Amino acid sequence: MRVRARWAMGWLILTAFAAGASAQISLGTAVDLALKNDPKVKMSEAAVEKAQAALEETKDVYVPTLSANAGYGQGFGVPTSLPTVFSLTSQSLVFNFSQHDNIRAAAAGLAAAKFALKDMQEQVEEDVTVTYLNLDSDQRAMAVMAQEHGDATRLVTIVQERLDAGHDDRMDLLQAQRKATQIELNELNLQDEIAQLSDHLSRLMGLPDDRLMAIPSSIPALPSVGAAADDGYESNSPGVNASIASARTKQELSFGENRYRLRPQMVFGVNYSRIDTGQNDYTNYYPGFKNMSENAVSVYIEMTIPIYDRRHQDEANEAKAEASRAHFESEAQRDQFLEGRKKLRRSAAELEKRSRLAEIDQDIAQEQLKSVVAQLSADSGSTSGQQMTPEDEQNARLKEGQQTIDLLNAQFQLSQAKVNLLRQTGQLEEWLKSAAAMSETVPTSYVTH
Repeated sequence: MRVRARWAMGWLILTAFAAGASAQISLGTAVDLALKNDPKVKMSEAAVEKAQAALEETKDVYVPTLSANAGYGQGFGVPTSLPTVFSLTSQSLVFNFSQHDNIRAAAAGLAAAKFALKDMQEQVEEDVTVTYLNLDSDQRAMAVMAQEHGDATRLVTIVQERLDAGHDDRMDLLQAQRKATQIELNELNLQDEIAQLSDHLSRLMGLPDDRLMAIPSSIPALPSVGAAADDGYESNSPGVNASIASARTKQELSFGENRYRLRPQMVFGVNYSRIDTGQNDYTNYYPGFKNMSENAVSVYIEMTIPIYDRRHQDEANEAKAEASRAHFESEAQRDQFLEGRKKLRRSAAELEKRSRLAEIDQDIAQEQLKSVVAQLSADSGSTSGQQMTPEDEQNARLKEGQQTIDLLNAQFQLSQAKVNLLRQTGQLEEWLKSAAAMSETVPTSYVTH
């Protein structure tokens, strides 16, 4: 059986390569390329850069600014302003009660952006891994189905010969033809699914839309359901942590808004101006200004105390309500995450039992096939009793092939549940490190025909 399955897999790979552009890529390489090229990860990285810039902005208000202003013209009559040719001004914030809260809010915003980036990276890793495992499972199923196709074709030939010899009726032939047609339909559906998985994987990695093929040897063994659901890892996901940090950002902003009124704000400034009265009547109205050109320098500390500002108070109340809403939203998201993780653990345990049942059914089908083949061989020279026919052998082979496909489907569903659990318990990245280590020893080929 194993030799036949390996032959079918080899035939499938050669057919795929002959059909057009094709590529073999390891799991570790696929994950690495997706993390570098996926647009959603790039968006999250840009969000981190923006949050970092926002944090620097809140701190840089204490750094003096420097600006220059220049202008020259002619005036007549009463001067409306000091005739300044050019000026240099430097100014910086000295003290503000709300600014410390703004800095803490920006720091929490940066932490939220980093958690969101981590969450997005894990989403992409999970998506790539599940897609890759699905592609590998479908490739194996296609190899089995190719063998089933041959068995079904031989069954139709055998039943046709028995019908011509008068041993079977037309209903047997129609049933055999239906089996063969159903297998052909299943092949077409599986080919479409493989093409869709390959396209999705290509887009995640940023590669051309070519037919990708998984390398089974690049997939490390998944841990048991018990190990994947280990409670010893962090209780919250990066997505939940991002929500909590975002709520803290709004809380700090609310603190700052509510500590605005009746608190002093101090600004330090320096100004140098060059004054020229030669092109206007300034000295006529201000005779104390005797020279045509003068230098003016001022150094000052300006203090402002907001006493009454109804609009700002309304904004503070709005910020307080928004902070409260974000806090409860993060709690709801955390509860939903913990509830979903517990549900997934129970589902994974059930899938583990279903996979075991499918494995037993496949073993039973193999033993039945062996029994039919052995009985057919033993009955070849006997004329007594009910004898096995080549038709029975082909039916047994088809049943064994179907049980193998069912087993592959059950194993993939279990693997998908394990990958989901690994992500939710914070172990997916560690497991993928072993995949990356295996990728270094697995050749990855990219061939275009």
